[in-house]
Amino acid sequence: MDVNPVSSTSAATRSESQLASNFDTFLVLLTAQLKNQDPLEPMDSNQFTQQLVQFSQVEQQINSNKNLESLISLTKARGSADAVSYLGKTLTLTDGYAPLMNGEAHWAYSLDTSAATATLTVLDAAGKTVYTAAAEKGEGLHSFVWDGTGAGGVELPPGPYKLMVTAKTVDGDKIDTRVASQGVISEVDLTGNEPILMIGPMGVPISKAALLSQTPLETP
Repeated sequence: MDVNPVSSTSAATRSESQLASNFDTFLVLLTAQLKNQDPLEPMDSNQFTQQLVQFSQVEQQINSNKNLESLISLTKARGSADAVSYLGKTLTLTDGYAPLMNGEAHWAYSLDTSAATATLTVLDAAGKTVYTAAAEKGEGLHSFVWDGTGAGGVELPPGPYKLMVTAKTVDGDKIDTRVASQGVISEVDLTGNEPILMIGPMGVPISKAALLSQTPLETP
């Protein structure tokens, strides 16, 4: 996949070209003014000096912008190389998301203590509830495989889905739960400003990959 982090005609290059054109025009006008000035009342040279200084300052700023563009280009190229190194590796996600692909989505979830009631809720990418079911109530680690069937038996499309687990004690106190999933990076999308690690139909920004992989539980 080709990466073009900086356009061939950058903003700094265009600005430099415009500055050169303006500076040439300024010199032409300055020469004409000097030729036609009244020898008895010469023009104030301070004004010309100030304008030359201003042109110099603008030129320095444009050069700084060009250096920044080069630095950004190198940073993006390095980020792309780092992203490609993820290919084929398994990423553990702890934000509740998992990809629905090949008719299945896999999660693991844990309860800190046994529950009186426990519910599984699956949300789509827009945050809409598409599936609910009773969850395992025992303390510890459990697995859940969803076949992608929503309310009314509707088969939902592949994509990212989020699992939420709600568990309560007999007294109605909320029990802490954790959700995790795993997936193999099959592709890297480099078309945007940030590389996206693809697990089937689900994309994970590379900036979040390290945070999401800090999982408090292992999938069974």
